[in-house]
Amino acid sequence: MTISMRSLALMTLLGATALTGGAGGAMAGCGIPAGRVSIIGNEFPAIQTVAREAMTCAGDGVTVKSNLTADHQKINVPGMQGNPAEYTTAIISTSSIMALMNEDVIRPLDDLVAAHGQDLAKNQLVTIDGKVMGVAFMANAQHLVYRQDVLEKIGVEPPRTYEEMLAAAEKIRAEGIMQYPLGGAYMAGWNLALEFVNMYFGMDGELFEPGTAEVSINNEKGIAALEMMKALTAYMNPDFLTHDSNATSAEWEAGNTALMNFWGSRTGVLTDDEGAPPEVYENTKVAGPLTVAGGSTPATTLWWDGWTVAKNISDEDAAATFVAMAKGSSPAILNDDTMIEAVWMIDGYMPAEVNQGVIKTMEAGTKPYPTLPYMGLLHTALGDNIADFLTGKEDAATTLSDIEAAYTAAAREKGFLQ
Repeated sequence: MTISMRSLALMTLLGATALTGGAGGAMAGCGIPAGRVSIIGNEFPAIQTVAREAMTCAGDGVTVKSNLTADHQKINVPGMQGNPAEYTTAIISTSSIMALMNEDVIRPLDDLVAAHGQDLAKNQLVTIDGKVMGVAFMANAQHLVYRQDVLEKIGVEPPRTYEEMLAAAEKIRAEGIMQYPLGGAYMAGWNLALEFVNMYFGMDGELFEPGTAEVSINNEKGIAALEMMKALTAYMNPDFLTHDSNATSAEWEAGNTALMNFWGSRTGVLTDDEGAPPEVYENTKVAGPLTVAGGSTPATTLWWDGWTVAKNISDEDAAATFVAMAKGSSPAILNDDTMIEAVWMIDGYMPAEVNQGVIKTMEAGTKPYPTLPYMGLLHTALGDNIADFLTGKEDAATTLSDIEAAYTAAAREKGFLQ
């Protein structure tokens, strides 16, 4: 794919032009004569903002509705397989676009870009195999979030490595400040799999044999990644395997945690004055990504979020969807409240202090999450098996063997391996 995370970083930092508002207007319907727009996506604030603005295009024969849910990845493919598709657009990210392409439920956007996308920046166009398959509107990454007041109490600077994070967590516990000072989205399944990918990249591991779909995690670096993850869980709430991003945010706002590797798109909520006492939100700070095991590669991944258009819908609905989603990710959404929600790939975006974690992660040379047609199969295999190691049911070597076997069987079934 030709969307480059380094180009994305430059575009964000240097203020390159993205959407300039030409795709929509103040009038109801955004100038669309008719059509149906139905959005499926995740539920964090930045996406809620995009969907809310897209819905201003309703009227004059245009209907717009949205379903934003943490279960979006379980719903989007089935919801786009019908004819006509229930959802006309799925808000996707670096990892999820390939699942939609593999199931052939989204359409190339080149014709729609030519007709309605004159104000889109080239770097927003997610191009795969020579075809535009999505439009990116924000960058994202996981990075350090910390409680400044808690670290000051124990006399420790914000950690730069996972080893330093563990040492700080032990000191916080030993001084009786918090029993479980570490947070993290370690929910079994998708979230847990990503934490392994992050840590494995920090170990300078390669997920696949170069140029092939052969998995390459059953090695010393894979074991080291699992062992560091388990060491971290010793300082997490014992229910960590049930904690997705929403639960992790709730733990933070309740004042139960002081350090975590967390999404930049979620930090705006943690620093506002809603849902948490002042000592929490006033002391919530962000920093760049952590490294591990003496390496220099950040133990995290770079992401983009964007939108697609369904294949099994009429051309009228496709055009309406494209224009509405372009309006939803245009400069019209930017204000003092939304500016902190994301690192927007939109003209007029000015990074706030809370956005600096993502920007520092870009500047650190962080690897993008792999966009490969078989990566989703590995992600699923990781998410289905790592919990057995973290709960002591299996050792690391057995867990990695189970992951390798599950992935290999799935990759053969899909024709990626012989």
